[in-house]
This record gives sequence, C-alpha cells and structure tokens, in this order.
Amino acid sequence: MNGLSDVRLTLTGSELEGGNGRRLAAAPARSAMTHRWLCFIRRLTTRRALLKLSHAQLQDIGLSREQARREATLPFWKL
Repeated sequence: MNGLSDVRLTLTGSELEGGNGRRLAAAPARSAMTHRWLCFIRRLTTRRALLKLSHAQLQDIGLSREQARREATLPFWKL
C-alpha cells in the first residue's frame, strides 16, 4: 500500500471507534438511504409539476409564475 491508503485506513478505523471503544455503524442503514432517495425523487417530480401548472392553479397555491420557475429549477438535493 502507498502512504495515502494507509492514512485512509487509519482514519476510517479511528472514525469507526466510539469514545468508549464500541464500534459505530460505518454507513447509514439501507432503509435510511432508501428514504433519502425517495425524498429526492418526490422533490424532483413535484418541482417539475410546478412548471406544468396553469396561472389559475398557481394563484390557488399562492405562487407567481416566476416563483414557481425559480423553485422548479433548483437541484433536487436543495431544500
């Protein structure tokens, strides 16, 4: 191994150790990751749907066309 790999292994090993010597989980649970991706997908689809709303529908939800466009063009990972 080169020096950089040794440093990564040392850091990863020390990050996994808790202050009391117990090992911590290395990654979030699969269900948490699935939930996060489902939230991203829902946010992406609802933002795209904003672009398809009519003027009357936008008035019903209290948004202008510009506000809807600004929200719809945000990346899915931004709140």
